[in-house]
Amino acid sequence: MIDWAILDGIQNLRTPFLDALMPIITNSVSLWFVLTAVLLLIPKTRKIGIILSVAILLEHLIVSLGMKPLFQRERPFEIRDIELLISAPRGYSFPSGHSALSFAAASVIWLRGPKKWRLLAVIAACAIAFSRLYLYVHFPSDVLVGAAVGIFCGWAAVRLTSARDKTTC
Repeated sequence: MIDWAILDGIQNLRTPFLDALMPIITNSVSLWFVLTAVLLLIPKTRKIGIILSVAILLEHLIVSLGMKPLFQRERPFEIRDIELLISAPRGYSFPSGHSALSFAAASVIWLRGPKKWRLLAVIAACAIAFSRLYLYVHFPSDVLVGAAVGIFCGWAAVRLTSARDKTTC
């Protein structure tokens, strides 16, 4: 299976530096929530904070409450014995919630955020998604589907909030 081949290839990249860095990157997913809260607090950026909130809510509904319970896919470390660099995540593997959340936020920033934030947001989303593979807690297909769902959620949040703006004018 290609998922295993990719995971095994990534395991060949392991170094002490990356072993220390990847847990930090994977845990930085919480920064999307912090960013959203900060943007909501500042009147000038409240609109993008609202859009991010909608994207995060959509992502949670689709991934955590919909797809994960539906597919109930085991995580790679549950199938193959490997020493994890982080605490074992709970819940199912498919799709990757970290990837979905990160790409939802990055998509909103790409579509509605300041130009200077766009590339940084996409790089952060890619780094978080890759960290999930490096840490052996998701399959590549989990991450790819998570990213696709996230991009959809970001796009949908922009569309939903734009439609709301048009009806309130």
